[in-house]
Amino acid sequence: MDIISLIGLTLGIVAIVGGQLLEGGHIDALIQPTAFLIVFGGTIGATLLGAPMRVFFAGVKMVKWVMLPPVISSAQMIDQVSRWSHIARKEGLLALEAQVNFLKDPFMSKGLQLLVDGAEPERMREVLDVEIVAYESQMKAAAKIWESAGGYAPTIGILGAVMGLIHVMENLSDPSKLGAGIAVAFVATIYGVGSANLIFLPIGKKLIANIARLVTMREMFVDGLVGIANGDNPRIIESRLQGYLL
Repeated sequence: MDIISLIGLTLGIVAIVGGQLLEGGHIDALIQPTAFLIVFGGTIGATLLGAPMRVFFAGVKMVKWVMLPPVISSAQMIDQVSRWSHIARKEGLLALEAQVNFLKDPFMSKGLQLLVDGAEPERMREVLDVEIVAYESQMKAAAKIWESAGGYAPTIGILGAVMGLIHVMENLSDPSKLGAGIAVAFVATIYGVGSANLIFLPIGKKLIANIARLVTMREMFVDGLVGIANGDNPRIIESRLQGYLL
């Protein structure tokens, strides 16, 4: 679990709620179902409108990475590529064919198969780089729905505030209804700005960071395969891959 994400979210919420209590306010004042419906319903609707359904649900599924980021073992991958380079150097590229079936990642399996098939190093890099670019583009598109939500939420919050003030203006003759309208107006703004800056935008940034790590892993893998195809010394290959970790 990514503890720092949990700490950050908790600290942000505690700071806001704690500030409200220190000023003599009540937590109940921050709970407004109407404002919640306006802000979050409107934000979800706007985000759905701005993204294909497939991309939207991919981004929703990806949110688990905030607390449970994908497992990335750079050291293990470097050891694996280094081991392949030793096998290829001693027994030839065809000796690696048995390793293909043990790879669960389709990208890695395809890359190793290209190596075994004797693809030219630059041609192999070209083919795999195209897949990396497509993979990165798809993943970032999914992650950016959270950044989009972070852009919509404050504006929807202002819309909720205006609606609350309209309600106030319509009931100036009835003081008993003024409090509810004013509460919706201000709380809607809090929900919009707070959710954008404490939830949506940070989630988007965290997902982009995780995607960058996954892309780097693939680039390391491709660099290692190209080194093997070129017949580079296993130590040189390992040293070059270690450079990605600096």
